[in-house]
Amino acid sequence: MANSLGSKRVAFLVTDGFEQVELTGPKNALEQAGAQVDILSAETGSVKGWNHDKPADDFKVDQTFQGASIDQYDAVVLPGGVQNSDTIRIDQDAQHLVKTGASAGKPIAVICHGSWLLISAGLVNGKTMTSYKTVKDDLVNAGVNWVDQEVVKDGNLISSRQPDDIPAFSKALIDALSA
Repeated sequence: MANSLGSKRVAFLVTDGFEQVELTGPKNALEQAGAQVDILSAETGSVKGWNHDKPADDFKVDQTFQGASIDQYDAVVLPGGVQNSDTIRIDQDAQHLVKTGASAGKPIAVICHGSWLLISAGLVNGKTMTSYKTVKDDLVNAGVNWVDQEVVKDGNLISSRQPDDIPAFSKALIDALSA
């Protein structure tokens, strides 16, 4: 599997307070498969991951939402974390990136609370998705057919529920990039 994604580039969209393992797990899997991974955020510098409700490590920001072009990337990943997901959902530049990525048919992979950005961007109506259980009502109210599965693929959209699902989530993303 090593280097099967050698020419692929993936954008992780986060702000402070993302669930750290929901970035590091898929990021490591993608890099082991040969993909290049960039961390995008609202501002330059670094972003702070969280381990559930406690601050964790800092990660270097490779590009800002505003400075990035979806044309540079083959896929977008949206880690969860309540603080991150609540902040990023109203960021117009982050919304623009996921909207243009969706219109270009690029894989968009979302885990846990990460789907709040897709709800705010108007990208989930009519989709079948999963999420962390506390986000179910938000997705259903936005027109989603919500299911309780470790990973769900609907067109270019890949969704998972929580950190326990990261292996299946990462595999689905790598498979979508390999197609």
